[in-house]
Amino acid sequence: MDEEYDVIVCGTGLKECILSGLLSVHGKKVLHLDRNPYYGGECASLNITNLWQKFRPGTEPPKELGPNREWNVDLIPKFIMASGDLVKILLKTKVSRYLEWRSCDGSYVYQYQEAGLFSGAKYIHKVPATGTEGMKSPLMGLLEKPRFINFVQFIMGWEDADEKSHQGIDPRRHTMAQVYQKFGLQESTVDFVGHAVALHSNDDYFNKACGPTIQRCKLYLESVLQYGGSPFIYPIYGLGGLPEGFSRLAAIHRGTYMLNKGVDGFVYGDDGRVCGVKSGDEVAKCKMVICDPSYAEPNRTQVQGQIIRAICILGAPIPDTKNQEGKPAMSCQIILPQKQLKRKNDIYVMMISHAHCIAAKDKYVAIVSTVIETPNPEKEIEPALKLLGPILQKFIQTSEVRVPVTDPSKDGVFVTASYDPSSHFEDASTEVLRMWKDITGEALDLTVTPDDEDQ
Repeated sequence: MDEEYDVIVCGTGLKECILSGLLSVHGKKVLHLDRNPYYGGECASLNITNLWQKFRPGTEPPKELGPNREWNVDLIPKFIMASGDLVKILLKTKVSRYLEWRSCDGSYVYQYQEAGLFSGAKYIHKVPATGTEGMKSPLMGLLEKPRFINFVQFIMGWEDADEKSHQGIDPRRHTMAQVYQKFGLQESTVDFVGHAVALHSNDDYFNKACGPTIQRCKLYLESVLQYGGSPFIYPIYGLGGLPEGFSRLAAIHRGTYMLNKGVDGFVYGDDGRVCGVKSGDEVAKCKMVICDPSYAEPNRTQVQGQIIRAICILGAPIPDTKNQEGKPAMSCQIILPQKQLKRKNDIYVMMISHAHCIAAKDKYVAIVSTVIETPNPEKEIEPALKLLGPILQKFIQTSEVRVPVTDPSKDGVFVTASYDPSSHFEDASTEVLRMWKDITGEALDLTVTPDDEDQ
């Protein structure tokens, strides 16, 4: 360890591993440390025994749940947008060759509808993935559907460089509220578009410039076209393969990895810039440090809130969720918009299963997550837990959301933010690209060639 490196990365979470891999590819000498004996950090994948050790130390999992080899439970599971930046990074770096994928069966939104004469009350509805689904969707009335289709055509036709496609909308001057008004969309439609398509976690976007939200909607719709049914994909054997894939990329380019290696602090030179990392009696010299909040000095991050996550093992799929053939869904996302529950933040549900090789046969794992708003966080997620059906086992964890507050250009220490409660990786990918530009001074080229796509 007593060598000099260009960069030392502390923590093997996905964001840290992506940056480590990219920097190694670009010729930097990288040392990557983790205090844990496994990859993944905060977003590690655990077998059933380790899951019990983490949440119920001293107890054993029930024998009927099966052996360890059948379980890879992600502590912070997130779907991946099929046309999003993370997929582009995976293709560009060829890390995609180490992974297998399965598409998500469907995306749903919570919107309570009272029982009718011939039907019971409904709580969740599939987010339309095709024109046919849009015309059949109970999320909109008969007169609303043509307006929604006009809105979708506007989004799909939008090109930043082609003002004719903007139909008089200025992406920097007009708000998203004005766009919705232009197409005459009703409040209930606006609710599911903003939260289940644009994937905003609250309504703060409503009166801001519409450009970013239009791009979010376009990304969602383009991702749906990749596989149909849903815009999301998920790796077979869980998310643990992602940091391991980028770690392999770094190792191929002479990056050095040390697991089970404690970090006791950073060393600074007379100029105030970081010049090393301490581990016991050893000091590794460096010009730059990248780390997650758990390795950074307390003054480098600020608590922005808390998140509750409930990991639930189920014996059946979530009721009323279907795949494209109408059979019970093997995976899905459900978004409970804030307004539907009179909250400030959305609640997210994602379900994956034995079909992704993360659980024993006929077992399903559902994770409920949200930003904590009250002193009783478990009560906050009750509406989401009720959607899951019978729960065999439930594990609750709460964690702080920490964001960096210091300027890395002054001392060379770059700190990533904690993971948000959303059920997708888009914001995490945006953060990685922003940090890459801050570190190198250049935007990462994500142009994907046919050769990259073959991978």
